[in-house]
Amino acid sequence: MAKRILVVEDNDLNRKLFCDVLKAHGYAVEPCADGMLALDAARQFVPNLIIMDIQLPNVSGLDLIEAAKKDATLRTIPVLAVTAYAGKGDEERIRDAGAEGYLAKPVSIGPFMAAVRGLVEKAGV
Repeated sequence: MAKRILVVEDNDLNRKLFCDVLKAHGYAVEPCADGMLALDAARQFVPNLIIMDIQLPNVSGLDLIEAAKKDATLRTIPVLAVTAYAGKGDEERIRDAGAEGYLAKPVSIGPFMAAVRGLVEKAGV
């Protein structure tokens, strides 16, 4: 059975790119454009990995990661943060929120897929 990945990304082009690349590598993908719906989408889709944009309208990806890590259903799902935030201390703040992985945009496909595979395999689900 294909591993399942929830892609939380408000930018249409980025979301489509991530989803297309993941599908091409055999993953089942659920796109989510609205961060306000992300946690409910995760509970319904039950992904093996959540790819989380940090700069979302109406809600911070950091807040969503923290909320997911406090949720009994979602806390074991690894999170890969993908963000244009690439300043000093940003990766540390994102990891402190609970993200297991971090990539700065613009994202190259090779490192993106390596991070995805590493987190999905590490999760062992």
